[in-house]
Amino acid sequence: MQSAAKRGIEDALACKLNELVDSPLIFSPGWQNPFLLGIKRGIDVIVSGVALVALSPLFLVLAGAVKWTSSGPILYRWRVVGKQGRPFLGFKFRSMYENADDFKAQLESRNEMHGPVFKITDDPRLTKVGAWMRRYSLDELPQFYSVLKGDMSLVGPRPPLVSEYARFTEFQKQKLAVKPGITCLWQINGRNQVSDFDEWVKLDLEYIREWSLGLDAKILGKTVAAVLAGTGK
Repeated sequence: MQSAAKRGIEDALACKLNELVDSPLIFSPGWQNPFLLGIKRGIDVIVSGVALVALSPLFLVLAGAVKWTSSGPILYRWRVVGKQGRPFLGFKFRSMYENADDFKAQLESRNEMHGPVFKITDDPRLTKVGAWMRRYSLDELPQFYSVLKGDMSLVGPRPPLVSEYARFTEFQKQKLAVKPGITCLWQINGRNQVSDFDEWVKLDLEYIREWSLGLDAKILGKTVAAVLAGTGK
């Protein structure tokens, strides 16, 4: 039988979440400043363009590793949703066995994320090379192309899969009020510990509320440190 104390804690958490869901989305004043947004876009273009050129030898190595160790395409066609719910096609290095999406339903019971997003540790669909790439986020490198095109930014809320977005609540859809990014507050604030998608959304809304060029720089710096430490899964 539940204790009164436990019920009280659960009621308080539910009340806090309801207040959050009902509260209006707040934007940082920076989102209304064309000059600052121009700088953000300029940084996106310069960094992604330089990265695509400078990392091209690594791209060839990773492409070879994916092709030679498992059957299937080198790149995974990443169908996701961007700003204001607009879908776009991105790419990642394929880290899973071919047709891995067909087996997702069989693994739903192991989902570690409460909500519409799917996330499990030690996913059996990962190839050995894929698991290694995931650890250092190397599978994400083709996303620099999406940044260069303008579908994504270096920093911003992570874009959801089209199938995930279809299950979003109105509260969760608020995270796409701005352009999605390669990295975000969730990436540097315990992404492997956050198990409730609404908590993830709260971090995205905090980013939207507090955005500045300085915050982007801080997130990028911590992301580089996390990648070098190999904390990805």
